[in-house]
Amino acid sequence: MPSGFFQTLTQVDWFPLWLSLRVAALATVISVVFGLLAAYCLANFEFRGKELLDAVITLPIVLPPTVLGYYLLVVLGRDSFLGRWHEAFWGAPLVFTWQAAVVAAVVHSFPLLVKSARAALESVDASFAQAARTLGAPEWRVFLRVTLPLARRSILAAAVFAFARSLGDFGVTIMIAGNIPGRTQTLAVAIYDAVESGNGALARTLSIVIAAVAGIVLYVVNRLGRSEE
Repeated sequence: MPSGFFQTLTQVDWFPLWLSLRVAALATVISVVFGLLAAYCLANFEFRGKELLDAVITLPIVLPPTVLGYYLLVVLGRDSFLGRWHEAFWGAPLVFTWQAAVVAAVVHSFPLLVKSARAALESVDASFAQAARTLGAPEWRVFLRVTLPLARRSILAAAVFAFARSLGDFGVTIMIAGNIPGRTQTLAVAIYDAVESGNGALARTLSIVIAAVAGIVLYVVNRLGRSEE
């Protein structure tokens, strides 16, 4: 690599990277907890409106990020019920904060995790769960002790993908969290800001960093996939 790259590394403000890692980690935890619950319900229960619920969960995958960001601004803005409730409870608005970046990352990664986790849960041989039920195990124990361990590698791979998707979110994040250096500027937003300001060296450096992180993520996913075979 050219010496200018290493010189730029010493001059970079790494706040966007640390913020992106924190946002992605929190978003992944939230997506895993609620995504597994949604995936389990979709995979194991029949109920009225099931396909509609699945469509609503999947919708963020196909909608443009700016549209998702606009919807979130409407739902979470200061004039909305949720926005007023958050401001009254926490003493500050939610939009244009790093917490809003977490919400954006969850919206972006949650559907991917649900779809992958549902497929993993449906691939588990139902006879194992049924055997546990005949032995008197309650449904929550069957899920935690039988179904989840059998699907753990696929679900872990989905969680890693969700982390990567959260790390690289741009469109939704810039709509509801903004581009405030030192507060809400994530790595993807910082790259956009560097390009807009004509700072090509910084843009290249940050792009290499996020590409390296993404490469590590893909390597981990591939290793998990091979372990499944």
